[in-house]
Amino acid sequence: MAKKSMVERELKRTKLVEKYAAKRTGLKAIIHDVNASEEDRFEATLKLQQLPRDSSPVRQRNRCRITGRPHGFYTKFGLGRNKLREAAMRGDVPGLKKSSW
Repeated sequence: MAKKSMVERELKRTKLVEKYAAKRTGLKAIIHDVNASEEDRFEATLKLQQLPRDSSPVRQRNRCRITGRPHGFYTKFGLGRNKLREAAMRGDVPGLKKSSW
């Protein structure tokens, strides 16, 4: 199990990303707009820098929904490798079976 504080920190980051998503995309659109004046682009850059760091989606880390484990994460299932294996062995994941050849 991951520390509770780390899981909570991740949830906080997720909420911040959702809160500032529209503002961030608007500012980035202005920055990448070729037709915008240099002053507007510069102001948009400064405003983007003023946003909280954790509002950037790049700072998020995928974690297992059960254990909070940050590594060995399978995006398709939302689980870490250990819990995915346990679920597959119990037959909880349809269409997933242990391979043998």
